[in-house]
Amino acid sequence: MSILERAYNLAFKYEAEFGSCPQAVLRAIREVFNIDRIDIVIKSAHSLAGGLGLSGDGTCGALAGGALALGYFFGRSIEDMGKGRFLKSYSKAKELHDKFVKEFGSCICRDVQTKIFGRSFNLWDPEEYRKFEEMGGHRDKCPDVTGKVAKWVAEILLSEEDVKI
Repeated sequence: MSILERAYNLAFKYEAEFGSCPQAVLRAIREVFNIDRIDIVIKSAHSLAGGLGLSGDGTCGALAGGALALGYFFGRSIEDMGKGRFLKSYSKAKELHDKFVKEFGSCICRDVQTKIFGRSFNLWDPEEYRKFEEMGGHRDKCPDVTGKVAKWVAEILLSEEDVKI
């Protein structure tokens, strides 16, 4: 199995089993690229699920998790704050954003839900959440989105000579 397939499959699996799309993406990238120092980032990403706190109003959590993974590799360190813009981190996140928007039409969670389900859901409402799950929320819909993001992150990382696998 290729690295890209593995990234997709792991993220799909973790989203289907555990939910929290940003954590699923990060955990898949952690395993595929053997990075154990990212665990605190995975924990911190939990609140980004469902468009930020399950609100649906913010960036898709899978995309946010992917951007965090790229930031892990290309982001500016504390020591480098004040020493420039570090555009590589921005450019890689923008590359991921552009792939995501091309595929799903928007980066907003609620819009992505509408694209893949034909409607959006209030994930805080128990009845709405039940409908979300019945329509494949964690069976195949969001796991597919999450898997695609992990695959795209892996593609971006593999295209970089300075990223060690």
